[in-house]
Amino acid sequence: MTRQEISDEVWAVMEPLMPTVSGRSRPWADHRLAVEGMAWKYRTGAPWRDVPERFGKWNSIYKRFNRWAVDGTWEKLLAEVQKRADAAGKIDWVVSIDSTIARVHQHGAASV
Repeated sequence: MTRQEISDEVWAVMEPLMPTVSGRSRPWADHRLAVEGMAWKYRTGAPWRDVPERFGKWNSIYKRFNRWAVDGTWEKLLAEVQKRADAAGKIDWVVSIDSTIARVHQHGAASV
């Protein structure tokens, strides 16, 4: 048994939202393996070149990540996950901003 970056439960939500090959394009390698490589990269903070070979070629994983960022795949995935979590009552949409974290630039401060 190998350790996975993404659980089967999470992948069951993600898989139907993944893009499919269209036109005469060459079939993509396994989406799950590529997404697990992406998750590994962001979990560790490592550069793309350090993504382990077990996930596939780092450059292919990066290109797919970038393509999905451009074509809106990640936004669609986030919207679906938020919709499901909201329907299950797992999201609290209340936002609280504490003014102690807001700072004024020195030129914006009033001189006394």
